[in-house]
Amino acid sequence: MALIVQKFGGTSVGSVERIRSVAAKVAKSFSDGNQIVVVVSAMSGETNRLIAMSQELQDRASPRELDVLVSTGEQVTISLLCIALESLGLKSRSYTGGQVPIITDSAYGKARIEKIRPDNIKKDLDSGSIAVVAGFQGIDSKGDITTLGRGGSDTTAVALAATLEADECQIYTDVEGVYTTDPRIVVEARLLSEITFEEMLEMASQGSKVLQIRAVEFAGKYGVPLRVKSSFTEGAGTLISLEGREDMEKPTVSGIAFNRDEAKLTIRGIPDQPGVAAKVLGPISEANIDIDVIVQNVAKDDSATITFTVNRTELDSAHEILSEIAKDLGAEEIIADSKIAKVSIVGVGMKSHAGVATQMFECLASEGINIQLITTSEIKIAVVIEERYLELAVRALHAKYGLETGN
Repeated sequence: MALIVQKFGGTSVGSVERIRSVAAKVAKSFSDGNQIVVVVSAMSGETNRLIAMSQELQDRASPRELDVLVSTGEQVTISLLCIALESLGLKSRSYTGGQVPIITDSAYGKARIEKIRPDNIKKDLDSGSIAVVAGFQGIDSKGDITTLGRGGSDTTAVALAATLEADECQIYTDVEGVYTTDPRIVVEARLLSEITFEEMLEMASQGSKVLQIRAVEFAGKYGVPLRVKSSFTEGAGTLISLEGREDMEKPTVSGIAFNRDEAKLTIRGIPDQPGVAAKVLGPISEANIDIDVIVQNVAKDDSATITFTVNRTELDSAHEILSEIAKDLGAEEIIADSKIAKVSIVGVGMKSHAGVATQMFECLASEGINIQLITTSEIKIAVVIEERYLELAVRALHAKYGLETGN
């Protein structure tokens, strides 16, 4: 008997008919002799609807109350799925994050899981019942409802799989698996049968929307076999595992990731002295704002310029903090730019292949695309460009590295 955690996203549970379809998939897995834990998101569009209502009342509602509000979306789907399973003659029980319980810190809107106490779920599984858990949410030490951020249901599923020592965690979504890039932009994008955690982590961190980065981190850290499958079509999907592929050294680049949700801030004319980067970036990090690409330059007059990127939704908050820092440092100016995007090439084969970066830069130059910032790791090269060139860049790079054929 295998223990499988199955996660279904918003489009998979977007209507009563789709919930019936999910129930049928779960029933099939259960009838095959598996113990099943199901994690579900809110119905497609529900979280946005709830946030929009809050914004009608107040532009910036308190993070605590927002978490109470948006967590209700998953409560609807767990109950509806249990009702659907009951209609098929199966025993099931729904759990909110707090009922499991999934204990998190108190960073509302982007909480991190600290521990899970799965005793109640284990009792259900041992009694032949299916456990249905609300994704995206938990409870902090004060008893307050918290949410894990967009895509947090993936993290819930993988964390439960790790805690329960599941045989596999299956992420069901509206795509057939992990592609070389978004097939909505490149129609020739190819479905990958397998990918390493290392590659998937880079793909997720660079903007791939298939899996949340924290979910991949969890799976890699605890060795949870992770599979991405379609809710709407049959197929093996994409297996994400710790084991290297046999052809690991063959494909130099495995995929192209991109992120439209980027914004750039530049502070110019600050003292070029030890500790200045900490003075600029420290308060922004302390405000729980994630900083991505960072570049520091020194001018001829010995003043420094620091440029960094943040998520576009946090640009205003970061700009406000930076304005106060600029006053203290006597900065010359602050420049904000929300019309940028990041494009990345990812592949474990890049470790042992020289000239990959040059090919990327030459490809973008041939399309007349200027590179504003560059960041690299062993298996990734990411560039920041003007947002209007994003799709052109993705198509050109996909063709450059022959990803449509795997050559």
